[in-house]
Amino acid sequence: MFDSILIANRGEIAVRVARTARRLGLRVIAVYSEADAGAPHVAMADEAVCIGPPAAATSYLNADAVLRAARDSGAACIHPGYGFLSENAEFARACAREGLVFVGPPATAMEAMGLKSRAKQLMQEAGVPVVPGYHGADQDDATLGEAALKIGFPVLIKPSAGGGGKGMRRVDDVSELGADLAAARREALSSFGDSTLLIEKYIETPRHIEIQVLGDNHGNVVHLFERDCSAQRRHQKIIEEAPAPGHDEEVRAAMCEAAVKAARAVNYSGAGTVEFIADGSKPLSRDGFWFLEMNTRLQVEHPVTEMITGLDLVEWQLRVAAGETLPSRLSSLKPDGHAIEARLYAEDPANGFLPSVGRVHRLDFAMDAAEDPEAVRIDAGIAEGGEVTPYYDPMIAKLIAHGKTRRQAIERLDALIANSLIAGPKTNALFLRRLITHREFRRGGIDTGFVARNLDELTRVEEGVRAGLIAAGLHFELDRAGDFSFDASPWDAADGWQLGGQRRIGIDAVVDGAPVAMLATWRGGDCEIAPAEGPPSAPPDDIRLVEAPGGVYAASGGLCLFTALDDPLSADHDSEAGQGDLTAPMPGRVAVLNVVKGDKVRQGDTLLVLEAMKMEHAIKAPFAGVVSALAAAEGEQVGEGAVLVHLEPEAE
Repeated sequence: MFDSILIANRGEIAVRVARTARRLGLRVIAVYSEADAGAPHVAMADEAVCIGPPAAATSYLNADAVLRAARDSGAACIHPGYGFLSENAEFARACAREGLVFVGPPATAMEAMGLKSRAKQLMQEAGVPVVPGYHGADQDDATLGEAALKIGFPVLIKPSAGGGGKGMRRVDDVSELGADLAAARREALSSFGDSTLLIEKYIETPRHIEIQVLGDNHGNVVHLFERDCSAQRRHQKIIEEAPAPGHDEEVRAAMCEAAVKAARAVNYSGAGTVEFIADGSKPLSRDGFWFLEMNTRLQVEHPVTEMITGLDLVEWQLRVAAGETLPSRLSSLKPDGHAIEARLYAEDPANGFLPSVGRVHRLDFAMDAAEDPEAVRIDAGIAEGGEVTPYYDPMIAKLIAHGKTRRQAIERLDALIANSLIAGPKTNALFLRRLITHREFRRGGIDTGFVARNLDELTRVEEGVRAGLIAAGLHFELDRAGDFSFDASPWDAADGWQLGGQRRIGIDAVVDGAPVAMLATWRGGDCEIAPAEGPPSAPPDDIRLVEAPGGVYAASGGLCLFTALDDPLSADHDSEAGQGDLTAPMPGRVAVLNVVKGDKVRQGDTLLVLEAMKMEHAIKAPFAGVVSALAAAEGEQVGEGAVLVHLEPEAE
């Protein structure tokens, strides 16, 4: 075994790798960007090296800086985690030139599976079923268009060098193809440095099922069963579970055998995942699945496999990298129960899942409240008091639960999310609960389009509960202010005043930055706060309050709102932005600018594309009009709330 390890990553995966490395007695070296100086993975390391400014391109993707840190610290091996340099074959070769062991597969395996077009050809040769499609080198629009027509719409555009859903586009008609090809190329080049695309037949009701494989340097490959990752939004996984619902032994055997064939075809060693797409319109069958891609690294969702096998996959990555042989017992493992994982993101589902940034004022996963603390697990990359920045993926943590049955695992995960408190950036906690408790999800076997089809239901917030949280926050704020009571002036009353009658006073509140009108009503000595219009408040029993600068967070069951008393003298009331100003919803870079001053646009036209947190966000015209001014240039970095375009309404 090695005596030291450099972890070339950040966030929850860096913490997770460090945890195993410390248990095995290795000296842990962390690398960090200037934005991550106070991050948990830095704090738990024996040594930490700053490798550059906040942007990933100048820090975590800077191979020279990472290698220099490894040399200077005397690291024996480098674990790349996932993302960043984890599937960079040249980086693996550079490690070897420096005398460092790369904890991952051979560079040749990464190259073989890294380009999807080449990988498909290899899989066909190995006898692994693949989806019909075009994987050629000719990238001319006309060639791709002819291929799409031959395959038949709908088709799926995919970056050849990509993963994680970046750059993927479903196309339903040839008229949409040109714009989607351009957008996919742009995003592929930005994310992977390679704009090569492939086109495949789009499976209408696909299930995403993947097989965990583990190989050593002596020709041994084993599988560690399957995971179902069909709960996705925009091709990004949200919920992962193992085993897959409806996966009988016959289908499992066929799929696992195909995965082992795929790994052996490229002389794979270390931990990897072979991903398949299955036809979800009917029960799973031996001939109803096709090779999708192979991820030549550890996967985000690896904890669910660990929980049903009892293995530590990071430990086995290290043992394989150190030259150990896989023991024969791994071939005879059986799945133990069921495990399910949810990705907790700093994003706002009620606002189009826009990433959310800012300080985390409170982070409490309430592990001690779990029915069985040993059956739940938290993999977090940020701590209370830390900050979600715009530079990286907005994942806060992975929440994982295990049970004897799938139902028990779901119930434990739901309770874990419900009892957790995250005060600061908006999160998808309530959305996650809605998803895993949905009747169709509970039945098992949903397809990858399920979330999109049920988005309104999954993101809806009950107005009565929302009003109850606002009321709880205002009660706290009014008590803290100490100057709002039954003795307030009757001239402030919102309705007719009479001696000895009930009193109602209007309250101007600000909730998550938006104005909300509320009414306080006194009956005897009690004060009830409710919306001025709309349904009455229905406060939950388990509201938790977190005091913060300028207001208070009120949370319950996965929903958290920041409430403050309106300050009429605040700068927000004197904003320079006019009614026709389109502003940046978050910090980011203007990736594409589609208009110039004087352009006439229609409602819904995309004026520009903002790139933030590894995703593209289209800024569309809210009404038909004329672009009267541009306040940002293509390639420019802008802050949240910055004016981008001024749009004048079209003259009547």
